[in-house]
Parts: sequence; C-alpha cells; structure tokens
Amino acid sequence: MNEEPQVTSWKGTPKRRVPDLDLEQMDRRGPGGLVFVFWLVILVWPVWDMVQGRTHPLWLAALALALFASLHSAVVHTAFDGRYPMRLPIALLVAQTGVAVWGALVFQGRWYTLFPLVGLATGVVVGHLPRNSKGPELHMLIGIGSVSSLSALIGWASGEDGGALAANWYGTVTAGIVTAVFLRLSIVIGLLRDAREQLADAAVARERLRFSRDLHDLLGHTLSLMVVKAQAVRRIAERDPAVAAEQAADIETVGRKALEEVRQAVSGYRGRGLAEELDAARMALADNGVDVSVRRTGPPLPPQPDALLGWAVREGVTNVIRHSDAGRCEITLRSDDDGAVLEVKDDGTGKGGIGGSGGHGLRGLSERMEVVAGTVQAGPAPDGGFLLTVTIPVTAALDAGGQ
Repeated sequence: MNEEPQVTSWKGTPKRRVPDLDLEQMDRRGPGGLVFVFWLVILVWPVWDMVQGRTHPLWLAALALALFASLHSAVVHTAFDGRYPMRLPIALLVAQTGVAVWGALVFQGRWYTLFPLVGLATGVVVGHLPRNSKGPELHMLIGIGSVSSLSALIGWASGEDGGALAANWYGTVTAGIVTAVFLRLSIVIGLLRDAREQLADAAVARERLRFSRDLHDLLGHTLSLMVVKAQAVRRIAERDPAVAAEQAADIETVGRKALEEVRQAVSGYRGRGLAEELDAARMALADNGVDVSVRRTGPPLPPQPDALLGWAVREGVTNVIRHSDAGRCEITLRSDDDGAVLEVKDDGTGKGGIGGSGGHGLRGLSERMEVVAGTVQAGPAPDGGFLLTVTIPVTAALDAGGQ
C-alpha cells in the first residue's frame, strides 16, 4: 500500500520575525562621524596607482589625496557637530567635489573611486538637513543626483567604458542614499525613544496625581467622620458609657472601611458609587448634628458619571463637616439623558471647602470633572451658606471611558 506524501499547507500571512532588541543598551545618539571617516580606506585604490607609478607627478597626487581626505573628514565633522551652521559642511562638500573632479580628470585610472566617497559625504550632509516639504526629498534629489550625475559625466568625458561608468554612478548613488536614509532613521529612533520616556514620565505623573487625589478624597472624608465620632465619645463617655461604646464601635467600623477603600485606591479602583456615598453622607452629617435632606430625580446614571458624582458628594459633605458650622444640608441631584447636576448646599458660614485645607479637595474635584468636560462651581449661596454645583454631560463622560 503506497502512502501518499504529506503536504504542508501555508495559509495566511506569515508572521514577521522580530529580533529581540534591548533598547536600553542601544546608543540613542546613533552613529558617530568616525563611522563615515573610516571609509577613507577606499583611497587605497588611487594610492595603489601611485605605488605602481601610474600617477604623475607623484607629489601633486599625494597633495590632492591629502586635501581630499582632509575635506572629507571636515565635512563629516562639521555636519555632525551642531555648533557649526550647515552652510559650512555644504561649502566643504563643494570643495571636496571639486578636488574629486580635478583628480579624476588629471590622473584618471582608479581616481574615479573618489566619487563614491563624495556620495557618502553628500549623504552625511543631506541626512542632517531639515525636510520642509511633504513631497520628495529635494535635498536628497538635488545633492545626491548632482554628485552622481557629475561622476558619470566626468567618466564619460575621460573616455571610460559603459560598465565602468555604470558601476561608478551606482556606487555614488548607493553611498549617498544609504547614508542619508540611515542617518534619518537613527535620528527618528532617538526622537521616538525620547518621546517614549516622556510619555512614561507623564504616565507616572498622572498616576501619582490620581493616587494623591484619591487618598485625599478617601481619607479626608473618613478621618473627618472618625474625628466627629471620637469627639462624641469624649463628650458622653462618663455620662452614657453604652452610647460611647456604640460610637467607638462605629469608629472601628469606619476605620476598617477606610482601610478597604485605601486598598481599592492602591489597586486603581475609583469611587464607591453615588448611592453608597449618599448613604454615607446621611450618616456622617447626622452624626455631626447636621439635618440632611436628599432629593434625587431622573433615571439612573451610567457607571462613569455615577462614580464621579459619588466623589462630588463625598467632597461636598466633607467640606460641610469641616468648615461650614452648618445646621442643615441639602443634597439635590437632577439627571436626564443629556447630563446630571448635583448641588450640595448648607446654611453655614459660607466657607465650605475654603477652610483649613486651602481648597485642595475642590481643585482635585475640578480636575476629575475636566476629564469628562464637567464643571465645578463653589461659593457662597445667594440666600446664605455655601453652594457646591457639579455638572456632568453624560455623553462626554461616556466618551471619556475609564480615564
């Protein structure tokens, strides 16, 4: 029985190989000028002509090679060094090209190999020139195109055959384009690496701000409540130990809840939600001797605005307890399909949120609302007391997602 050969079927686009590169170990500055000066080893060909006695006069050829090498090194150095204006390496490149043209016309032979070096120097200069247009690279077209055309023209004028002309022209074009593209890519890689580090720093700063803001909102409210209950325990401990024990138990419960909220903040969770914050607000205000009324109209809110308004309730109530000396607080929430408006109003001194904390909580609340294009208004109410108004457009909050 003959077995049929197994055929491997290739379907879909093959996965591209991605090498494992350690960006931290790579030099962000890219290649230095010495890499391009190294290619002066190509001058071994005209030097070989001199050794073979094909170049006369010898002293003039040696002087021309020395001048060419010096100009090449100067072009590379001044192009890489930002202290020099770009017109200097361009002028040096023109001089280098002139020496190459003169040497090829006078000595011929292997002196045509000077042109690939001129192409390389042109690529170094072009690679450091700015690109101001969205179309073709004019600097590259003009610079490398002129040098490569000049190399072919000089070879043709000197009677070189077609193969030598093509090889010399191709070498000049390749040296220029590869060098210019390589330098441009190196510069872009450096810029991308710097941008990545800046984005990482910005992300750390945003997370630090979020964390400090969350801790302020969480602990500010909870610690204020614990202080209020501790004061109650101190006042009634001798008169009514049973009630004092109940208040102490509440302090323990609040403390445990505070620990859980801190853990949630560290884990990246945001608020408890509007319903829980309203329940906590009723308890906190009642314990502080403040009569509270809560009015809520409209449909339930999406999770994002619900959580943000929960933070607003927490901040508003904390400020009432801390700074207002109020006897009554009204919390009103109106919501519809377009947005929600929260008002926290007290009948106190009119200093809610502008007391000892310096208004840090209100600033943090404003930063939260800016993410969803919401607004925060806080100040003395027209009929006395203090009024905090928070407005959130529901559509903007949905678009913001989990920011």
